[in-house]
Amino acid sequence: MKNEIFDLSGKRALVTGSSQGIGLTLAKGLSDAGAEIVVNGRDAAKLGKVSEALTDAGCVVHALPFDVTNNAAVKKAIDGFESDHGAIDILVNNAGMQHRTPLEEFDADAFEHLMRTNVSSVFNVGQAVGKHMIKRGQGKIVNIASVQTALARPGIAPYTASKGAVSNLTKGMTTDWAKYGLQINALAPGYFDTPLNAALVSDPEFSEWLCKRTPTGRWGQLEELIGACVFLSSKASSFVNGQTLYVDGGITACI
Repeated sequence: MKNEIFDLSGKRALVTGSSQGIGLTLAKGLSDAGAEIVVNGRDAAKLGKVSEALTDAGCVVHALPFDVTNNAAVKKAIDGFESDHGAIDILVNNAGMQHRTPLEEFDADAFEHLMRTNVSSVFNVGQAVGKHMIKRGQGKIVNIASVQTALARPGIAPYTASKGAVSNLTKGMTTDWAKYGLQINALAPGYFDTPLNAALVSDPEFSEWLCKRTPTGRWGQLEELIGACVFLSSKASSFVNGQTLYVDGGITACI
């Protein structure tokens, strides 16, 4: 008998920041689980190419370009999509950025930009999509946190603050919205081989330190995030709410 609790057939999933890296991998993974996907980014041309490639790979896909840091643009895009195409059943708030600078030298404008991209975006898109989910009495929101939600490392203090905020905003969303039938959780990747981490992956000294620090002894591969995302997006997590699920090779489990 087919196990249907992980089946996303008939569902539609929006993944922000999905033109590359983690977002693109999760969009493809949700599609493989049966979902129709909506990819998002600011660059419409790049998003069009990604959408075309996903379509060629057998995905049912829509491209929805908008800037996640612009509240008015987010609301217009989400409301327009829901009106034209139907419900967004699953939201993966993945859009984010990194900026590595010692805290004493961190530029104030760079700090504000990072916070808008990593935290305000979760509020903007979460609220716009959440209002529609509340009306329907159901919905899944997966906010992408980080191993830095729980840990700090030199040179990325504002990023650490932003990802701590994502986890606590997830708890706040749950506190307000679980009563309407929504499940909101955070997925916290450890150190993965992504474009965002390219400088670290190519640094032999850092990679050696990371492999010694991580119980599994290696970098994570993007495909290893899919199972957790499908779980949090499916019926399998119907009583899971307000949690941050670490997929990190055990790095947060040890000292």
